[in-house]
Amino acid sequence: MLAVERKNKILQILQTEKKVVVGELAKHFAVSEETIRRDLEKLEHEGLVVKAYGGAVLNENEHGDLPLSVRKRTNVIGKQKIADLVAGFIKDNSSIMLDCSSTALFIAKRIKERKNITVITNSLEIVVELKDQKNWKIFSTGGLLGEDSLALVGSSADKMISGFHVNTSIISCKGFDINKGFTDSNDLHASTKRAMLENCDKRVLAVDSSKFDRIAFNVVGNLSDIDVIVTDVRPPEGWLEKFKTTGTECVYPEE
Repeated sequence: MLAVERKNKILQILQTEKKVVVGELAKHFAVSEETIRRDLEKLEHEGLVVKAYGGAVLNENEHGDLPLSVRKRTNVIGKQKIADLVAGFIKDNSSIMLDCSSTALFIAKRIKERKNITVITNSLEIVVELKDQKNWKIFSTGGLLGEDSLALVGSSADKMISGFHVNTSIISCKGFDINKGFTDSNDLHASTKRAMLENCDKRVLAVDSSKFDRIAFNVVGNLSDIDVIVTDVRPPEGWLEKFKTTGTECVYPEE
């Protein structure tokens, strides 16, 4: 197994367990404890974990960002439920913007049966996912390639987005707080998401329940910047009351 593959699998374990032990990881991956320590040192340097005695814990301060290869394997069932619901908003002959989130990737996979769709995205993985769609128009934003995210960001990406206007923009976030709004861990990603919301008719926030009551570093917007919230489970009553107050539609699976 390549070192990068092992690091991503360690991150997957941390997403579930929140902590890891060096000795247990060494046995699991059949490598030396020193190799695991080096992996954890690299992850700590990237801001993804915090080393502790004998192991490490997940860094949950939301300043860092997990690689897309890890994120797209997290809460798969919830993201599939969201993709099913969002697909209902996307009709044939329409235009959409999709951000670089793992949730947006699930949505892209889900809407392939639609006809004559125009997609603008800053996600290279979504571009590849949709490359064989006949009679679709796929636009990549251009811009600076973000490390581990397979996303294009920066002023060039934002400028390209601002030159279009679509029927629906669909974004996700790292944190969703009832007072602070929706947030992201990276200022460049946050800026691109804001640009998408400013250039569309319908603004959709597709966010799984694990992001509720969490705050990341960069504010993207608040509830007044969103028309529809799509999530994977019924939100708590306090959230539903807040949505009602702001006039924000909330869509979730029927139990």
